[in-house]
Amino acid sequence: MELNFLAESWKLIVPQWQDFLKQSSQHELCAIDCELTKLAQKHTIYPPAKETLRGLINPLSTIKVIILGQDPYHGDGEANGLAFAVNPGIKTPPSLRNIFKELINEYNPPLFAPTATLLNSWEQQGVLLLNAGLSVIKDQANSLAKIGWHAITDRIIQHISDSNEHCVFLLWGNFARSKKALIDTTKHLILEAAHPSPLSASRGFFGCDHFKLANQYLASHQIKEINWLE
Repeated sequence: MELNFLAESWKLIVPQWQDFLKQSSQHELCAIDCELTKLAQKHTIYPPAKETLRGLINPLSTIKVIILGQDPYHGDGEANGLAFAVNPGIKTPPSLRNIFKELINEYNPPLFAPTATLLNSWEQQGVLLLNAGLSVIKDQANSLAKIGWHAITDRIIQHISDSNEHCVFLLWGNFARSKKALIDTTKHLILEAAHPSPLSASRGFFGCDHFKLANQYLASHQIKEINWLE
């Protein structure tokens, strides 16, 4: 499959995901690539092109927990291809700050000061941090919501649901909750809460205990738990 904007990112994802996208979404992916190539001539696109498909660098079989986001961060240098995550040296965004607050509330670890790199560890342990939209124009939130990414990421969610067993889907906020129909609840656990943004975190995100509940479910199926504090 011939790509331009997405070419480098495509090379970094595992062959299993390449095959899936070729079979399920080749036409749409090429159309998105063409549009992003044009937009990039006039705009800065986040995350950087090489990180657009970062969520798919790990094999399907390694995915244990899926955290769904809506859109990449649109501030300068923030988005890195993982939902809610930022790179080291970038100021922690409010939603991520609240995720860390909930984590501390659940585990109350002594002398624990989470940093941006923590979500990299989650990724390595089998947590897929997936945005529904994988690209955004700098300083324009949700600007590429209609470019075609949602159809592709919906297929990714459903493929994980169909192919894996005993995954935990963390759906934070109404947008993420709208994806419930894609998930087989006879095989997987869905945990729902308010979005961790400052506008809604106090209305059901704080106190959700999702990190502990996810691990309890994994352990009940003899699956190695996520070390959320690592």
